Amino acid sequence: MNVDATLDLLGGLSPAQFMRRHWQRKPLLVRGAWAGVQPPLDRAALFALAGQEGVESRLLTRFDGAWRLRHGPFARRSIPPTTRPDWTLLVQGLDLHVPAARAMLSRFRFVPEARLDDLMISYASAGGGVGPHYDSYDVFLLQVHGRRRWRFGPLTDRSLVDGLPVKILQSFEPREDVVLAPGDMLYLPPLWGHDGQAVDECMTCSIGFRAATATELAQQLLPRLAEDLEPRAREPIYRDARQPATETPGALPASLRAYAQQVLERVLAEPQALDRALGSVLSEPKSQVWFDAGQALPAAPAALVLDRRSRMLYDAHHVFINGEAFVASGRDARLMRRLADRRSLPGSAWTQLSEGARALLDEWAQAGWLHARESEDE
Repeated sequence: MNVDATLDLLGGLSPAQFMRRHWQRKPLLVRGAWAGVQPPLDRAALFALAGQEGVESRLLTRFDGAWRLRHGPFARRSIPPTTRPDWTLLVQGLDLHVPAARAMLSRFRFVPEARLDDLMISYASAGGGVGPHYDSYDVFLLQVHGRRRWRFGPLTDRSLVDGLPVKILQSFEPREDVVLAPGDMLYLPPLWGHDGQAVDECMTCSIGFRAATATELAQQLLPRLAEDLEPRAREPIYRDARQPATETPGALPASLRAYAQQVLERVLAEPQALDRALGSVLSEPKSQVWFDAGQALPAAPAALVLDRRSRMLYDAHHVFINGEAFVASGRDARLMRRLADRRSLPGSAWTQLSEGARALLDEWAQAGWLHARESEDE
């Protein structure tokens, strides 16, 4: 993607301009961002998908002023009539199940893949919505069917209403009030209050970008760092030859605490340890994702393409795919990075890979992480 080329999707801004002016800073409303946009699946297919095991779905209703939240899967008869107002069906991770949704995400790959969360679709009957709230992540709200009214503005108070099954702001004073029609899009940075209400039957695609808190990231990284440790030959043990006799045996020895700190500092000081842990964590698929067993690659594939559920990243020394880290260098590294950036490789690139790299990609194919194409144009 040419990040300096202007895009209708961004209202005539280039990706570079958008990231400088709006990303994490201020909202952007784009009329006609996606001319002729179509929902990634129709209503019947969406309702059927919400009935499947392994699909993250929620049904939120506000009948007679009372909020109620249920989690799927949903039998079709448990979904309210489309003519009844004030309800919303939310399906998370639509890109994991629907190729058209994954293709929709490709329009937003000017943001690092490591930040991408998923594409959620919200189907709402007239009046449906989730109430005024805020998100801790960046989101593009793309209207793909019907109309939705959005009220939004910066927050001065993040207090929530107690006793509700959803997080609804106690005090919400919107600064803007707009109605989005199909093809219109609204970008909102984190922590901006917003309230979307369906004007009529509508579908909205939310392209979300995750942002872990410091605590969340530490909770994910520390176990990975521990997994990466290998005992050294004749590794020294903790010694306290100068420990005097004590009358306070319950007290934690200062020398043991210092030893523990040295151990952790040694782990972080190890070259590339943090890199491996971070890349593995950020490429880890969500817990509900699984892959069907694939097939061995043909001797001369016309092209290779990553499975839509695969997450692939890289740094200066590694490639990461679905939570695993591999050392890569030279031509193999360049081609692996191309696969991560473009999510596909032509057959001409396959012939340039080393025998070891081809064997590795064959393992990925058999795990269902990537697939061979019969032609590059497929």
